[in-house]
Amino acid sequence: MDVNQFAVYQLKNIPENRQMRFRPYSVLQEKGIQIRCKDYEQVYLGRMQPEDGPEQIRKRFERKLPRSFHGHSISISDVLVLNNAGVVTSYYVEKEGFTIIAGFIRKSSSGALVSLDTADFHIEGKEGSWLAFDSMIVDGRQFFLMEHETYGKDVAWAVLDEDGKLIVDNVYQGFNQTVLQQIQDYINPPQLAKEPEKPEMTVGQAAAPSGATAPSLSSQGKQSLENWQKYMENGEYLRSIESGEEQNYSFIDGNKNNDKKKNGRVSVLKKLRQKQAEIAKRSGKPAQQMEAAADMERRRK
Repeated sequence: MDVNQFAVYQLKNIPENRQMRFRPYSVLQEKGIQIRCKDYEQVYLGRMQPEDGPEQIRKRFERKLPRSFHGHSISISDVLVLNNAGVVTSYYVEKEGFTIIAGFIRKSSSGALVSLDTADFHIEGKEGSWLAFDSMIVDGRQFFLMEHETYGKDVAWAVLDEDGKLIVDNVYQGFNQTVLQQIQDYINPPQLAKEPEKPEMTVGQAAAPSGATAPSLSSQGKQSLENWQKYMENGEYLRSIESGEEQNYSFIDGNKNNDKKKNGRVSVLKKLRQKQAEIAKRSGKPAQQMEAAADMERRRK
C-alpha cells in the first residue's frame, strides 16, 4: 500500500471461514482462531482524507458504497487497514468500535530473523529469552514488540526490527507516539547542521602579536615581502606602519615620518658661526676676531 491509503478486507466466501464470519474478535480468541490475511480478500483500496480514521471510513461507507467496492457493507469480522504517513495499522471491525490487531499485514521477507511467531529469542545485551507479541509497519518496514518470556509485563518491553536489531529499549506502553517517533528517527535519522567551513589562512593571515592586525595578502594588492619581514622583526604594530612610510629602513626608530627634508639638515658648525656673527655685530668686533678669541679660550682649557 502507498502512503495515506486504506484498504477494506473481508473473509473469503469459502466453507473454512464459516466459523469466523461475523464473529466478534473475543469469540475467535477464545476458540484460538487467528486472524490471518490469507483468509481474507481485499475488496476496496482508496486514498485517505486528512481527517480519516476507521470510524469516519465506516460511516462514509454506511451512507454509500463506492462504485469500485466489491463486497458487502462493512460489518463484524471485516478488517480495515490504514496507512497513515507510512504507519500501517489494522482494525478488526466489531459491532461497536474496533480492535487493533497485530501482524495482519506483514512485510514479506524470507530472510527475516524476527516475526510474530518468534519465541525464545535472545536479544543482544539483555538477559533471558524473549517472544514477539505485537508488530507495526512503518515506512514499509516491520517492527516487533518483544516481551520477556519469564517475567512478562513485570519488565520493560523492547522493539526489534526484522533483523533482530534493538531499536527502542525500555518500552512500557507499547507502540505509543514516543516509541513511533524513535522508530521514525531510526529510519530517517535527523540531519545534523553542517558547521560553516573555515576559510584557509594565507601567509599574511598568520598569527600576529596581541592587539595587532597582521598585513594581509589580497588579490588586489600584496605588500612586499620586505615590509612583511620588517613587521616580523620589529614585532610592533607601530613599526609595521612605519615600515610602509619611511623612505629608508634605517629610519625605523619608533617615530613616523623622520625622512630628510628637501633642503637638507643644517650643520651644528654653521649654526655656531651664525651665533658668533650675531655676538660680534652687537659688540662691534669683527667676526674673525671673535672666532680667534674663542679658539684661544679652547686651547687654554
